[in-house]
Amino acid sequence: MSGQLKEVRNRIKSIQSTQQITKAMKMVSAAKLRRAQDAIVQMRPYAEKLQEMLQNIVSNTEGDIDMALAANRQVEKVLIVVITSDRGLCGAYNSNLIKLAKQTIREKYAAQYAKGHVEVLPIGKKAFEHFTKSGYKVNDSFWNLFGRLSFEQVKAAAAVALDGFIKGDYDAVDIIYSEFKNAATQRYKLEQFLPIAKVESQEGKGRKADFIYEPEKDTLVAELMPKILNTQFFKAILDAHASEHGARMTAMDKATENAGELLRSLKIEYNRARQAAITTELTEIVSGAAALVG
Repeated sequence: MSGQLKEVRNRIKSIQSTQQITKAMKMVSAAKLRRAQDAIVQMRPYAEKLQEMLQNIVSNTEGDIDMALAANRQVEKVLIVVITSDRGLCGAYNSNLIKLAKQTIREKYAAQYAKGHVEVLPIGKKAFEHFTKSGYKVNDSFWNLFGRLSFEQVKAAAAVALDGFIKGDYDAVDIIYSEFKNAATQRYKLEQFLPIAKVESQEGKGRKADFIYEPEKDTLVAELMPKILNTQFFKAILDAHASEHGARMTAMDKATENAGELLRSLKIEYNRARQAAITTELTEIVSGAAALVG
């Protein structure tokens, strides 16, 4: 019986220690989430308006000028940007993103993958490790981008897609990331990055907008398009960054609650075992006293 009590005590101490760690990790993630959330909330309206402008320009200037980044070609070579986190302990966050990426390759780009024409650009250690071990063609230049996150670094990563598309190394570029909604909710998204999508009205015709171009249209569009695309790429990174901390905070909060429930059940088990041990000892004492009297 004493051995059972010692085992339960050790389990209680172990779970209490784990609970302290999960509480601390929850607090750290909450602090990081605040900063990451502020960044994406401030960035999103600006990025969405730029995206709308870009799609309108592409829809309204079709045929007028040569827009290399909006060229629709037969898709032979594909680049898929997969944005995960560097660390785990954030629930199913990373596994859901990797699952979506593999599903996209399997269902959307099966023919290209069979020819070896699908390349993965992982951003985040988890994506890099998984796709490298799984034998995918991987660009390993920016997997550690979150360790030195800045717009310049993101711009350099986006240049891989932009330059590759213009040169013909890729005919399509997709981004897979988690869109931040709130601390408890993330939406896993597959987004077409290149070629630039056109805006279609309900009647199936391009939505027209009245633009006045100054300076020349081709000069302005050539300068504007890469800048807007870099901003879109940066928005996806900020979305993923906030989603990671939200997912980790939620996971650590749930782990802390589960540890509390387990502690309660173990304490009940410990008290029952202790009472049983005391009862056994009392029974032995009474029996011994009765034997002496008899």
